[in-house]
Amino acid sequence: MAAASLIRAPVGRLPCHAPGRSGGVVRCSLQGAVVGGRTEWLSNCAVLSSKVAALGPHSVNGHAAPPMAPAPTNGPVLDLIPVSSINGGAKNNNLPVPLKISDLSPAPMHGSELRVAYQGVPGAYSEKAAGKAYPGCDAIPCDQFEVAFQAVELWIADRAVLPVENSLGGSIHRNYDLLLRHRLHIVGEVQLPVHHCLLALPGVRKENITRVISHPQALAQCEHTITRMGLNVVREAFDDTAGAAEYVAAHGLRDTAAIASSRAAELYGMEVLADGIQDDCGNVTRFVMLAREPIVPRTDRPFKTSIVFAHDKEGTSVLFKVLSAFAFRDITLTKIESRPHRHRPIRLVDDANRGTAKHFEYMFYVDFQASLAEPRAQNALAEVQEFTSFLRVLGSYPMDMTPMTAGSSSTVTSSDPDS
Repeated sequence: MAAASLIRAPVGRLPCHAPGRSGGVVRCSLQGAVVGGRTEWLSNCAVLSSKVAALGPHSVNGHAAPPMAPAPTNGPVLDLIPVSSINGGAKNNNLPVPLKISDLSPAPMHGSELRVAYQGVPGAYSEKAAGKAYPGCDAIPCDQFEVAFQAVELWIADRAVLPVENSLGGSIHRNYDLLLRHRLHIVGEVQLPVHHCLLALPGVRKENITRVISHPQALAQCEHTITRMGLNVVREAFDDTAGAAEYVAAHGLRDTAAIASSRAAELYGMEVLADGIQDDCGNVTRFVMLAREPIVPRTDRPFKTSIVFAHDKEGTSVLFKVLSAFAFRDITLTKIESRPHRHRPIRLVDDANRGTAKHFEYMFYVDFQASLAEPRAQNALAEVQEFTSFLRVLGSYPMDMTPMTAGSSSTVTSSDPDS
């Protein structure tokens, strides 16, 4: 196809480029129309190759190639650009770097270092969750949840570890919406005990503090403890806990404290004024591990499956039928969450008495304890599909079975199927 396109080219100069010695560039042009068919076109290509090779010795697999015969003088005209004329002979650092096979390869295989994206800055709880999910990983901080999703989709990262719910603060709705918007798959979960600390600059005492900043959920999780400590402070929301500690340290704020982890205190040179200030010692955040490809479900360990569905029929009978598909097969539901449909938030229903009624349209997120490799889970989803207008499996993945003890540092078994 390329040859045919070149043969039909109009009369004019057809530019081409070929590498020369020492990084130089060879420019050539074919004068006039290319005519005569495929034989002459191949002959012109051979002439061009011989002239490029005649510029000097080449290296083939580390060995000097033998010199080639000089090209005929009636071939294409070659305009040579001396190497010294490019940036004055200096190396051109602006030239694009060639892609390597590693830039295009799939995620590292078992035993290789994984690149794991998380939301926040170093010292965030999400970074700790990433290390628990994938010990020894290369953790990549992202300023937004959306960026962490896109980092995996664009092959910048191999996995993402993002929070979806907290035992005190409830669901992180933003990430549930992003799970539906993006095409990543849940390949595992990790549950992380949250241990909050009150941090301030070295030398600052509690009575000097007039403001406390942190993530909104962290502020809510420490509300009663701060009150019991007798601190008359203003609470201000920040993007994340570790980011709040970084902000105080970077700006030298001696009247402001941050609620973050003890690791954030070490990273940003702050002191711990109070340790374990969360209102509930059982404060736990659940994270999900996301990948571009799903894992193969298994039955040799406890699995969990996450789905999202919607139905376009009115009334509670449809939802009852969906839930019955799991109840009749003795499948335990661990979570059910309803979120307004982003693209169809309102459903119009004809009402004979008062005209048209408007109701919210909902999506339902459900987690249940079963692997998609089990026939009962497959049959349940087949029945659910009969009553829903939309059904999507977000992932079927191993459950985090680590003991829920405060400050636990044990690692979860890798969710990759070859582990």
